[in-house]
Amino acid sequence: MKFRALQENLRKALWDRIEEGELTGLRLARETGFKQAHISNFLNRKRGLSVEGMDKVLNVQRLSILDLLDPGEINKRASIAPPSEDEFDNVLLVEGAVARQPLIMNMKVKDILKFKKSFLRKLRPEIEGDREGWERFVIIRADGRQGMSMYPRLLPGATVLIDRHYNSLKPYRKGESNMYAVARDGDCTVKYVELAGNHLVLRPHNQAYPVEVMAMEPGKKVHDYLIGRICYVGIET
Repeated sequence: MKFRALQENLRKALWDRIEEGELTGLRLARETGFKQAHISNFLNRKRGLSVEGMDKVLNVQRLSILDLLDPGEINKRASIAPPSEDEFDNVLLVEGAVARQPLIMNMKVKDILKFKKSFLRKLRPEIEGDREGWERFVIIRADGRQGMSMYPRLLPGATVLIDRHYNSLKPYRKGESNMYAVARDGDCTVKYVELAGNHLVLRPHNQAYPVEVMAMEPGKKVHDYLIGRICYVGIET
Protein backbone atom coordinates (compact mmCIF):
# COMPACT_ATOMS: atom_id res chain seq x y z
CA MET A 1 0.00 0.00 0.00
CA LYS A 2 1.30 3.43 -0.97
CA PHE A 3 1.88 6.28 1.50
CA ARG A 4 -0.86 8.36 -0.13
CA ALA A 5 -3.37 5.57 0.49
CA LEU A 6 -2.31 5.38 4.14
CA GLN A 7 -2.95 9.12 4.50
CA GLU A 8 -6.38 8.73 2.93
CA ASN A 9 -7.24 5.93 5.34
CA LEU A 10 -6.08 8.12 8.22
CA ARG A 11 -8.37 10.92 7.01
CA LYS A 12 -11.28 8.50 6.94
CA ALA A 13 -10.53 7.25 10.45
CA LEU A 14 -10.37 10.83 11.75
CA TRP A 15 -13.59 11.86 9.99
CA ASP A 16 -15.35 8.81 11.45
CA ARG A 17 -14.37 9.95 14.93
CA ILE A 18 -15.38 13.54 14.22
CA GLU A 19 -18.80 12.47 12.91
CA GLU A 20 -19.31 10.28 15.98
CA GLY A 21 -18.56 13.26 18.23
CA GLU A 22 -15.37 11.74 19.63
CA LEU A 23 -13.03 14.33 18.10
CA THR A 24 -12.81 17.86 16.73
CA GLY A 25 -10.26 19.50 14.47
CA LEU A 26 -9.44 22.00 17.20
CA ARG A 27 -8.77 19.26 19.73
CA LEU A 28 -6.59 17.34 17.28
CA ALA A 29 -4.58 20.48 16.52
CA ARG A 30 -4.08 21.14 20.23
CA GLU A 31 -3.00 17.56 20.97
CA THR A 32 -0.54 17.35 18.06
CA GLY A 33 0.82 20.89 18.33
CA PHE A 34 -0.21 21.74 14.75
CA LYS A 35 -2.08 24.86 13.75
CA GLN A 36 -5.80 24.32 13.30
CA ALA A 37 -5.53 25.40 9.65
CA HIS A 38 -2.90 22.69 9.08
CA ILE A 39 -5.24 20.01 10.43
CA SER A 40 -8.20 21.44 8.48
CA ASN A 41 -6.22 21.39 5.23
CA PHE A 42 -5.22 17.79 5.82
CA LEU A 43 -8.76 16.66 6.61
CA ASN A 44 -10.07 18.42 3.50
CA ARG A 45 -7.37 16.94 1.22
CA LYS A 46 -5.71 20.31 0.59
CA ARG A 47 -2.37 19.05 1.89
CA GLY A 48 -0.69 15.93 3.18
CA LEU A 49 1.23 15.15 6.34
CA SER A 50 4.89 14.29 6.67
CA VAL A 51 5.89 10.93 8.14
CA GLU A 52 6.61 12.73 11.42
CA GLY A 53 3.22 14.44 11.26
CA MET A 54 1.43 11.16 10.73
CA ASP A 55 3.29 9.66 13.67
CA LYS A 56 2.05 12.49 15.89
CA VAL A 57 -1.56 12.02 14.79
CA LEU A 58 -1.40 8.24 15.18
CA ASN A 59 0.13 8.61 18.63
CA VAL A 60 -2.42 11.05 20.07
CA GLN A 61 -5.32 9.09 18.55
CA ARG A 62 -3.89 5.79 19.77
CA LEU A 63 -3.89 4.34 16.27
CA SER A 64 -1.40 1.95 14.72
CA ILE A 65 -0.20 1.90 11.14
CA LEU A 66 -1.89 -1.52 11.03
CA ASP A 67 -5.24 0.25 11.50
CA LEU A 68 -4.64 2.03 8.18
CA LEU A 69 -3.80 -1.02 6.11
CA ASP A 70 -6.32 -2.67 3.81
CA PRO A 71 -7.55 -5.85 5.58
CA GLY A 72 -8.13 -7.72 2.35
CA GLU A 73 -4.58 -7.07 1.17
CA ILE A 74 -3.12 -8.18 4.50
CA ASN A 75 -5.22 -11.33 4.51
CA LYS A 76 -3.77 -12.25 1.14
CA ARG A 77 -0.25 -11.97 2.49
CA ALA A 78 -0.53 -13.24 6.06
CA SER A 79 -2.50 -15.75 8.08
CA ILE A 80 -3.06 -15.03 11.76
CA ALA A 81 -4.25 -18.52 12.66
CA PRO A 82 -1.46 -21.08 12.30
CA PRO A 83 -2.22 -23.66 9.59
CA SER A 84 -3.33 -27.09 10.70
CA GLU A 85 -2.16 -30.23 8.91
CA ASP A 86 -4.48 -32.72 10.59
CA GLU A 87 -8.27 -33.19 10.41
CA PHE A 88 -8.87 -30.03 12.47
CA ASP A 89 -8.87 -26.32 11.61
CA ASN A 90 -7.68 -23.62 14.02
CA VAL A 91 -10.33 -20.99 14.86
CA LEU A 92 -9.59 -17.81 16.79
CA LEU A 93 -11.31 -17.00 20.08
CA VAL A 94 -11.73 -13.23 20.50
CA GLU A 95 -13.72 -10.61 22.36
CA GLY A 96 -17.08 -9.63 20.89
CA ALA A 97 -15.81 -6.21 19.83
CA VAL A 98 -12.98 -7.85 17.89
CA ALA A 99 -15.26 -10.34 16.11
CA ARG A 100 -16.60 -7.49 13.94
CA GLN A 101 -13.16 -6.55 12.62
CA PRO A 102 -12.29 -7.85 9.12
CA LEU A 103 -8.66 -8.43 10.14
CA ILE A 104 -7.97 -9.93 13.55
CA MET A 105 -4.52 -9.09 14.84
CA ASN A 106 -2.52 -11.66 16.79
CA MET A 107 -2.41 -9.46 19.89
CA LYS A 108 -6.22 -9.62 20.13
CA VAL A 109 -6.49 -13.41 20.01
CA LYS A 110 -7.44 -14.91 23.39
CA ASP A 111 -7.15 -18.56 22.41
CA ILE A 112 -7.20 -20.91 19.44
CA LEU A 113 -9.76 -23.73 19.38
CA LYS A 114 -9.99 -26.64 16.98
CA PHE A 115 -12.96 -27.67 14.84
CA LYS A 116 -13.18 -30.59 12.44
CA LYS A 117 -12.50 -29.51 8.88
CA SER A 118 -15.27 -31.79 7.66
CA PHE A 119 -17.80 -29.94 9.86
CA LEU A 120 -16.69 -26.46 8.76
CA ARG A 121 -16.68 -27.42 5.07
CA LYS A 122 -20.31 -28.55 5.27
CA LEU A 123 -21.52 -25.14 6.44
CA ARG A 124 -23.20 -23.17 3.66
CA PRO A 125 -22.14 -19.51 3.25
CA GLU A 126 -24.48 -16.68 2.24
CA ILE A 127 -22.41 -13.54 1.72
CA GLU A 128 -23.87 -10.09 1.19
CA GLY A 129 -21.53 -7.16 0.56
CA ASP A 130 -17.75 -7.49 0.58
CA ARG A 131 -16.70 -10.32 2.90
CA GLU A 132 -14.28 -12.27 0.74
CA GLY A 133 -11.25 -10.89 2.60
CA TRP A 134 -12.64 -11.75 6.05
CA GLU A 135 -11.40 -14.79 7.98
CA ARG A 136 -14.54 -16.89 7.81
CA PHE A 137 -14.90 -18.34 11.30
CA VAL A 138 -14.29 -16.75 14.71
CA ILE A 139 -15.36 -17.67 18.23
CA ILE A 140 -16.64 -15.59 21.13
CA ARG A 141 -17.83 -16.52 24.60
CA ALA A 142 -21.34 -15.42 25.54
CA ASP A 143 -21.39 -13.09 28.53
CA GLY A 144 -24.00 -13.33 31.28
CA ARG A 145 -26.67 -11.17 29.66
CA GLN A 146 -26.18 -12.62 26.18
CA GLY A 147 -26.31 -16.16 27.50
CA MET A 148 -29.47 -15.70 29.56
CA SER A 149 -31.30 -13.64 26.91
CA MET A 150 -30.98 -16.58 24.49
CA TYR A 151 -31.55 -19.32 27.11
CA PRO A 152 -31.80 -22.29 26.64
CA ARG A 153 -30.06 -22.02 23.24
CA LEU A 154 -27.20 -20.22 24.99
CA LEU A 155 -25.82 -20.08 28.50
CA PRO A 156 -23.35 -17.63 30.05
CA GLY A 157 -19.84 -18.69 29.08
CA ALA A 158 -20.96 -20.73 26.08
CA THR A 159 -18.55 -21.02 23.17
CA VAL A 160 -20.17 -19.42 20.11
CA LEU A 161 -18.84 -20.16 16.61
CA ILE A 162 -19.65 -17.38 14.13
CA ASP A 163 -19.73 -17.91 10.37
CA ARG A 164 -18.85 -14.42 9.12
CA HIS A 165 -19.50 -15.51 5.53
CA TYR A 166 -23.20 -15.83 6.38
CA ASN A 167 -24.45 -12.26 6.87
CA SER A 168 -27.83 -12.62 5.14
CA LEU A 169 -31.28 -12.75 6.77
CA LYS A 170 -32.08 -15.76 4.58
CA PRO A 171 -33.01 -18.70 6.88
CA TYR A 172 -30.34 -21.38 6.97
CA ARG A 173 -32.97 -24.04 7.63
CA LYS A 174 -36.57 -23.71 6.52
CA GLY A 175 -38.88 -22.74 9.36
CA GLU A 176 -36.04 -22.04 11.80
CA SER A 177 -34.77 -18.59 12.81
CA ASN A 178 -31.05 -17.93 12.54
CA MET A 179 -29.13 -16.69 15.55
CA TYR A 180 -26.72 -13.89 14.68
CA ALA A 181 -23.83 -12.02 16.22
CA VAL A 182 -24.87 -8.41 15.62
CA ALA A 183 -22.64 -5.33 15.73
CA ARG A 184 -24.01 -2.86 18.27
CA ASP A 185 -22.47 0.03 20.22
CA GLY A 186 -18.90 -0.94 19.36
CA ASP A 187 -19.46 -4.49 20.59
CA CYS A 188 -21.64 -7.40 19.53
CA THR A 189 -24.74 -9.10 20.84
CA VAL A 190 -26.34 -12.46 20.00
CA LYS A 191 -30.00 -12.33 18.95
CA TYR A 192 -32.60 -13.28 16.39
CA VAL A 193 -32.84 -10.47 13.83
CA GLU A 194 -35.70 -9.02 11.79
CA LEU A 195 -35.88 -5.98 9.51
CA ALA A 196 -38.59 -3.37 10.08
CA GLY A 197 -38.20 -0.40 7.76
CA ASN A 198 -34.82 1.16 8.56
CA HIS A 199 -34.64 -0.56 11.95
CA LEU A 200 -33.30 -3.89 13.11
CA VAL A 201 -35.44 -5.77 15.61
CA LEU A 202 -33.25 -7.83 17.94
CA ARG A 203 -35.28 -10.58 19.57
CA PRO A 204 -34.20 -12.73 22.53
CA HIS A 205 -35.15 -16.39 22.89
CA ASN A 206 -35.86 -15.93 26.60
CA GLN A 207 -39.12 -13.97 26.86
CA ALA A 208 -38.04 -12.53 30.21
CA TYR A 209 -35.70 -10.23 28.26
CA PRO A 210 -36.87 -7.27 26.17
CA VAL A 211 -36.99 -6.95 22.41
CA GLU A 212 -34.51 -4.28 21.25
CA VAL A 213 -34.92 -1.99 18.26
CA MET A 214 -31.84 -0.48 16.61
CA ALA A 215 -31.96 2.25 13.95
CA MET A 216 -29.66 1.69 10.99
CA GLU A 217 -27.38 4.56 10.03
CA PRO A 218 -27.97 6.31 6.68
CA GLY A 219 -26.30 4.38 3.87
CA LYS A 220 -25.96 1.23 5.96
CA LYS A 221 -27.65 -2.06 5.12
CA VAL A 222 -28.66 -5.04 7.20
CA HIS A 223 -25.59 -7.07 6.24
CA ASP A 224 -23.34 -4.30 7.59
CA TYR A 225 -24.61 -5.07 11.10
CA LEU A 226 -24.67 -8.86 10.88
CA ILE A 227 -21.25 -10.09 11.97
CA GLY A 228 -22.32 -13.61 11.10
CA ARG A 229 -24.60 -16.55 11.74
CA ILE A 230 -24.17 -18.60 14.90
CA CYS A 231 -23.44 -22.07 13.55
CA TYR A 232 -22.31 -23.88 16.70
CA VAL A 233 -22.78 -23.45 20.43
CA GLY A 234 -20.62 -25.31 22.92
CA ILE A 235 -21.84 -25.40 26.53
CA GLU A 236 -19.53 -26.79 29.19
CA THR A 237 -21.13 -28.86 31.93
